[in-house]
Amino acid sequence: MPARVVVCFLIAIFVLGMASGPAAAEERTVVGTIVRLDPAGGVLVVRDAAGASWSYKVDAGAGIDLSGFRQGDRVKVSIGRATPLNMITPADLLRKGDRVEKAPSY
Repeated sequence: MPARVVVCFLIAIFVLGMASGPAAAEERTVVGTIVRLDPAGGVLVVRDAAGASWSYKVDAGAGIDLSGFRQGDRVKVSIGRATPLNMITPADLLRKGDRVEKAPSY
């Protein structure tokens, strides 16, 4: 009987561990204004409505062209998962595709 309890306990831990896994892969989106932009270097800094600045490094293979954006543009930056933090990279099995797109002005 004690072995059965241990097995049930281990299965419960495993299931809880799997349940927390997808949360780490959730998309994170920031809407704000571009305050710094370096299209050649792939650097984008966005300030959100709360005044926080979000720095992004856009990988060359990500398929995102920053040359169509200007400082002062309102944008929505979506990253398929939080890691690597603020690194916009090509899509893989976990990433649905990172995006930088113009957002409506309010």
